[in-house]
Amino acid sequence: MHQDEFAELAATYEAELRAHCYRMLGSVHDAEDALQEALVRAWKGIDRFEGRGSVRSWLYSIATRTALDNARHRSRREFAVDMGAPAGPGTELGAPLTELPWLEPYPDQWLGSGGPPSPEARYEQRESIELAFVAAVQHLPPLQRAVLLLREVAGFSAAETASLLGTTVPSVTSALQRARVLVRKRLPAQSQQATLRALGDRRIRELARQYADAMERGDIQALVGMLTREVTWSMPPVPTWFRGLAPVRDFLVRYPLTDQWKHRPAGVSGQLAVAGYVYDEDRGGFIPAGIDVLTLDKDKIAAVTGFLTADLIGPENAGTWVSGAELFGRFGLPAEAP
Repeated sequence: MHQDEFAELAATYEAELRAHCYRMLGSVHDAEDALQEALVRAWKGIDRFEGRGSVRSWLYSIATRTALDNARHRSRREFAVDMGAPAGPGTELGAPLTELPWLEPYPDQWLGSGGPPSPEARYEQRESIELAFVAAVQHLPPLQRAVLLLREVAGFSAAETASLLGTTVPSVTSALQRARVLVRKRLPAQSQQATLRALGDRRIRELARQYADAMERGDIQALVGMLTREVTWSMPPVPTWFRGLAPVRDFLVRYPLTDQWKHRPAGVSGQLAVAGYVYDEDRGGFIPAGIDVLTLDKDKIAAVTGFLTADLIGPENAGTWVSGAELFGRFGLPAEAP
């Protein structure tokens, strides 16, 4: 097979393989590295494939093994709410932990059309990039993680999964049962996809506008009125996080609502999300500050996960942390507010 032919073949499955690697690793950067490494391995091993079996299965096997190799040598991606107790009112924000392997958000636009529908799959494509799902699977041992994703997201049968991983059907069945139990304990009763469908597009757009408007006007009453009583607010790479209306209200008044903001809607992790630009006096304009991913409970906000940029936390704290141009660029967002 000519290299151009292989590139065209690989491109057919690239979007779903990238998303699969992301679910395995919890990082856009690591997923891209794993995908490129897997494609190199596939090209080098093309003669051994010789058209036997499914191209999709063959590429998934290589991508999964590559991601497993990476997962076994790297720390689990962290979610702020799993890192300790929430902070109370009046708590100062801790220094950003930019070297910690934080869970990263995933661009909806990178999903593509996904793989062919399968009766084996239990999770839809967007549901399986929701923050709660990806965070939950990060707690699984790498092999259980691979089995769950191959069976219930990619839609492979038990026999196909065993073949892809070089193991037995009983081993796959056992790993899947254990993985289901662990993931079920960490997932909410209803996915964000189900919640968004119940609300409808018009109400979703309205909620995004209300959130952005309240932030931009500094209207704490309007903002608090959108939150559930047990709302959580976290801001990777800052380790400090808050739970409940009183601590969250106190945090908002003391920190973000003291600034000037502009917002744009964003397609992030299959959830309602807005990108925030904060006014920077030194630059005389609005810079990319972070992307707020909103987790809804009916039409209330149950969690805000604000992925901050190096622009906001400052060069003295950022180290190699992702810049606003890079983070916003992943989601097709401009580096400056219009």
